[in-house]
Amino acid sequence: MTEKGRLLKSASAIALITVISRICGYLRDQRVVLLLGTSTAADSFVLAFRIPNLIRRLLGEGSLAASFVPVFSQSLREDPSSAWLFARRMFWILAVSLAGISLLAVVFSQQVIYVFTLFGGNRADWQLAIYLNRIIFPYVFFLGLAALATAILNSFHSFALPASTAVVLNLTIIAFSFGFLYRPILHWAPQKFQTPAVALALGILVGGCLQVAMLIPSLARRGMNFAPSLSLSDPSVRRVGRLMGPSFFGMGVYQINFFIDTVFATSPRLPAGSITSLYVADRIMELVLGSYAIALSTALLPTMSHQVAAGKLGEMKQTFAFSLRIVSFITIPAALGLILLRQPIVRVLFQHGAFTAQSTLLTSRALLFYSLGLPAFAAIKLLAPVYFSVQDTMTPAVVGAWSLGLNVVLNTLFLFFFVRFLSNGGPALASSLAAYFNFAALFVIFRRRFGGTTARGLLASLAKMCICAAVMSSLCVVAMKSFRFESLQHFLWQAAWLAAVIVAAVAVYLGLARLLRCEELSELMLLLRRHEPAESAALRADA
Repeated sequence: MTEKGRLLKSASAIALITVISRICGYLRDQRVVLLLGTSTAADSFVLAFRIPNLIRRLLGEGSLAASFVPVFSQSLREDPSSAWLFARRMFWILAVSLAGISLLAVVFSQQVIYVFTLFGGNRADWQLAIYLNRIIFPYVFFLGLAALATAILNSFHSFALPASTAVVLNLTIIAFSFGFLYRPILHWAPQKFQTPAVALALGILVGGCLQVAMLIPSLARRGMNFAPSLSLSDPSVRRVGRLMGPSFFGMGVYQINFFIDTVFATSPRLPAGSITSLYVADRIMELVLGSYAIALSTALLPTMSHQVAAGKLGEMKQTFAFSLRIVSFITIPAALGLILLRQPIVRVLFQHGAFTAQSTLLTSRALLFYSLGLPAFAAIKLLAPVYFSVQDTMTPAVVGAWSLGLNVVLNTLFLFFFVRFLSNGGPALASSLAAYFNFAALFVIFRRRFGGTTARGLLASLAKMCICAAVMSSLCVVAMKSFRFESLQHFLWQAAWLAAVIVAAVAVYLGLARLLRCEELSELMLLLRRHEPAESAALRADA
């Protein structure tokens, strides 16, 4: 099987499981908003969950994998026994470090929450968040170990089991959202904190423990020894340490920017429920971002790391260019679809229970501005691993720091000067604009350092995608004008209308792509074949 075919197969396996995970995540979020709506309790839960979840994203999808996989892959090629000793030392260093961080965060929970509610007005509003943070934060210990286990398994091109742990986490939280579990739990909480949010927080902690338990046996079968071993003098450990710090900004800049959005959303200048609306909008957008962009990025890093270790820089460039075209083929129409159908999507997915029509309006506004940046968010997920595969985490970190600064400046401007026009959409717009800056800077540096990726061919492919997406968008506009979604009162009719429009839009987009002979469509169709054909001319043209 060619490198291209292996990459697509791996990404598709991850994508399938990720879609299942995102569906479970949607059901989880629906349970949360059904029980809490966009109330202060909901904002407190999202804020308390957002802090350790940021660390999860940075470790699981960012710095740990970006710094560990290239070093571990190289060590495996040179000396497998020393590679496993290095992995064991990393495991115990990470375990001790995260245990200490979790303990400090629990003891100083009040200070942690206050730091991240700088614009939060009355601090009495966040007492529930402080309590929830004490329950949730130890989850960081389990998620860090799960992230390392995932990175090790990914180095062996094992993606399915690590990706499925997110499904278990979501199912655990869903289970804790039902009365037979959360009602007995509420009796343990202080009277003023007796809310389903407490049970949901406990579900996160239990789910994190189950994630680690799923991966340990697979590591043992691969050859991992868990006997305690701590050594900061190990050259490989030191190399990971040097790479990890900068990679927090490089791979995790999207998550850091989103967290900055959450901080600004605590401002009393924004309407109540802004934190939850940003969270729900981000969850909807990540259904697209996670279904293939993150999946392809996960498969991309070990693939390019092995190519670089073998001295095949030309193949590494081909792999990146091919991945960028595939993800653009998916995210460009998805972004336009989310923009045009944002309100029906939010209404069908979440407007139940305590999540009211006002909650839908708030979330739809945030989704509009996040969707504008979807292609850039996805492209960054592919560009950063290019640098990490050559063990350069500093370049994405520097660019990420500038992007982060731009996000803070734009958030400040939107909050104090344009809040009347943007309202809770200001933080989302700031993140989208910062993402385009991040992508443009990384792409220019990439071309100067590694050589061209035939921008003419890439632009030609993007032009075809935009034409197909524009026609598809016209269909959505006609459907919305000819048959008013608001006139449908029953949920089943609303869901049927939305599903019909989406299916028709996808059919139009794919049909036009075939007429225009978009190479990306034929590449994706390879996944439906039983055998892997030879390399296509399209991939070679990207070199």
